[in-house]
Amino acid sequence: MMSQPQCSAKSGMVTRAVERFVMEDLPVLLVKTFLLRPYVFMFLVSFLIIGRLLIGWRRTLVFLLAGWITAFLCEFSSTRIGVPFGFYYYNGSTVGQELYITNVPFMDSLSFTFLLFASYCLALVFLLPSVVGPAQRRLELVLDPNVRTSWASLLLTATFLTLIDVVIDPVALRGDRWFLGQIYGYPDPGVYFGIPLMNFVGWAVVGLIALSIYFCIDRRLPPLPPAAGPAMTTHLLLGCMLYYGVLVFNLTITFWIGESLLGLVGMMIYLPITILLVLRLFNRVPTPLVSVSSPSSRTLPVHS
Repeated sequence: MMSQPQCSAKSGMVTRAVERFVMEDLPVLLVKTFLLRPYVFMFLVSFLIIGRLLIGWRRTLVFLLAGWITAFLCEFSSTRIGVPFGFYYYNGSTVGQELYITNVPFMDSLSFTFLLFASYCLALVFLLPSVVGPAQRRLELVLDPNVRTSWASLLLTATFLTLIDVVIDPVALRGDRWFLGQIYGYPDPGVYFGIPLMNFVGWAVVGLIALSIYFCIDRRLPPLPPAAGPAMTTHLLLGCMLYYGVLVFNLTITFWIGESLLGLVGMMIYLPITILLVLRLFNRVPTPLVSVSSPSSRTLPVHS
């Protein structure tokens, strides 16, 4: 079993190996990165498209940078001093096949961005006010600025982000049994299918910090109008589809590699959430009602 000092030493060895490859041919390494993890690239592109539709390019890029920088710094820290995820290490098995920044795979920290955004969209579907009463079957939400940057949005998003990692991390740890490959490990295996509980605390911390940064910048940008109606609601639901797309992908891999208990635990975690989401989509979950002042405000405008 690898000790914590050995874990830090391993990170240093990976960093030195990475520096050799990055200096050789960075453009080729970027291409290899996307070819090695095409599903991650697909999820990332989906996030950028949905973000553009929902909040515009400027806010989407702020979201991307806030999420990626926060995740990278937390991963860099954890592989050296064990904060906030606890101690773990990347073994460098894909050095030369994908881009690393020091000892951290670029696509790994980048994955936090679309997971955080998808969690944010799911949280907003539950929290945003509606423009129609419970007598209407079709949900129509209002992108209320006071709600989308509220404490409730922050905490619920961090919760959804942490919950999806409860499914993702155990199957990723078993990457040697599917096409991810064995890319990381823990010096002290944890109690939850080999994952230390501190890891999930770390995911919540990343979500809280990254989204807080985004909220602070969002409030200083030109305000978005409180758009409402079918189009805006559809954009939010596309974000929810991204969330469930990642979830279904990981559950499918979980059952495919024969981890039935792990898969069933994941399904049981998401059963009540999914039932509530379906009820919400049919406008059967109570929510504040608001009025929309003009028909034009019911369509989301194009943002820069």
